[in-house]
Amino acid sequence: MFTSLKLRISITIIVCLAALIFLIPTFVSDIPAPWNKFLPREKIHLGLDLQGGMHLVMEVDTGKAIESMMVRTSDNLKESLMNKRIRFRNLKISDNGMISLELTESAAKTDLEKLLRSEYPDLEIDSTSTLEGKQLVNIRLNNKRALELQKNTVEHSLETIRNRVDQFGITEPEIVPQGNNRIMIQLPGIKDPERAKNLIGKTALLEFKLVDDEHSLENALRGNIPEGSMIAYGISEGSGVGQRGSVPYLLKSKTLLTGASLETARVQISDRFGEPSVSLKFSSQGAVDFDRITAENVRRRLAIVLDGVVHSAPVIQERISGGQAQISGNMTMEEARDLAIVLRAGALPAPVNILEERTVGPSLGGDSIRQGIIATIIGSLLVILFMLVYYRLSGAVANIALILNIFMIMAVLAAFRATLTLPGIAGMLLVVGCAVDANILIFERIREELRTGKTVRLALDTGYNRAFITIIDTHITGIVASCFLLMFGTGPIKGFAVTTIIGLLASLFTAVFVTRVIFDYCTQNYNIKKMSI
Repeated sequence: MFTSLKLRISITIIVCLAALIFLIPTFVSDIPAPWNKFLPREKIHLGLDLQGGMHLVMEVDTGKAIESMMVRTSDNLKESLMNKRIRFRNLKISDNGMISLELTESAAKTDLEKLLRSEYPDLEIDSTSTLEGKQLVNIRLNNKRALELQKNTVEHSLETIRNRVDQFGITEPEIVPQGNNRIMIQLPGIKDPERAKNLIGKTALLEFKLVDDEHSLENALRGNIPEGSMIAYGISEGSGVGQRGSVPYLLKSKTLLTGASLETARVQISDRFGEPSVSLKFSSQGAVDFDRITAENVRRRLAIVLDGVVHSAPVIQERISGGQAQISGNMTMEEARDLAIVLRAGALPAPVNILEERTVGPSLGGDSIRQGIIATIIGSLLVILFMLVYYRLSGAVANIALILNIFMIMAVLAAFRATLTLPGIAGMLLVVGCAVDANILIFERIREELRTGKTVRLALDTGYNRAFITIIDTHITGIVASCFLLMFGTGPIKGFAVTTIIGLLASLFTAVFVTRVIFDYCTQNYNIKKMSI
């Protein structure tokens, strides 16, 4: 296919120029403005172990997700029981996350079982007991649905955290699941770890609830909370900017609308006070629901609740169409931006707890880079020196291919926005050995052919042809092994695997293709009778 020497030289030059172009942004900090339009802008991204940053292991509280689902289900079950005329009382969520209720008629249990089978297949009766002629029933989520919900909760949490981190502006984060309910997060180059933790860990559950003005707040605070109501606390309107008050509200327990109906959230500045707020825009279905809610509750207060904290509770003066609302309060601009980010990314389906936290300083990263580069340079120089001494001018050709190999690895890392880690530097040093090994196989084959009395041109052809199968075999074996490391490894193991795969592919090109181009050019253009090898 590549029999033409001019074509092979052209391919080699194009590959070298492409590698150089992709490496310019990494090594040249001040690129002239006109060139910025044509040159790629991506630099080689450094991993957490090289540039510093934050390492977090977070645990998803899947039990809370099950509990939240049971709370929502209990409201629906209550309405279904009333519609089916099944007599009950004291329906509530028990401490172990089950729905408990009292059946006041003996035949009610059979009706309840039929209702669960037809409308609530994920629920099952856990236990029943009789006390003073009343049947006490505990209903739980069946095991299959519970396991499925736990898995979905972790996957949803991982995707939500990834969306928040992307909007926060961190390049090349590492966000992967660990075990059944944990998520490992690495944020290279993070400058404000505390803000990042707050942004990632905020549940961001947005709810719209009606304020219960029908009952006394004072009585509720003394412990007499009406059925179907709850107490929540909010931001004091009289507090200064950045200060938090603690104002109690008596709210209806039923959530009328959630953040799942949001389409977008953005920061805006209040015209009257110049304070930041977050403007909300609902999806098409959310706008219809918000229109209906405001139409049905004119002159009532609608509380905007975020993670259990009431941000505002304005009076609905009239029906609100258009699907827009606003969260205002005593927020700084940074708090408003972060709130808009978490609302756009969506709420976490369950709270997350930080189990492990490590902050890697840039000094450690700088030392790692310096020592890694020194090790790579020393190793490469020793290899280059050996090739020059042992194989003479042919060794110089192999060294040219070796240097090109390293540049190609770095260029591919920059082009595909891959992350260079400390194990990745170790992978580069390993590939240097593999690349030289391929040339040694070829050179030893050529020596054998020259000893039989063959011409230089014929010895080159035979040597490359006979060594090619062995080189392909060893490189493909290494690539396959590295692919398994990439698939099943995490963090540093992946960094090593990525660099090794790129390096082995580059080694095939430089050791077999580039060196052959150089030898063929010399033998065709110069009358070489003896080969320096």
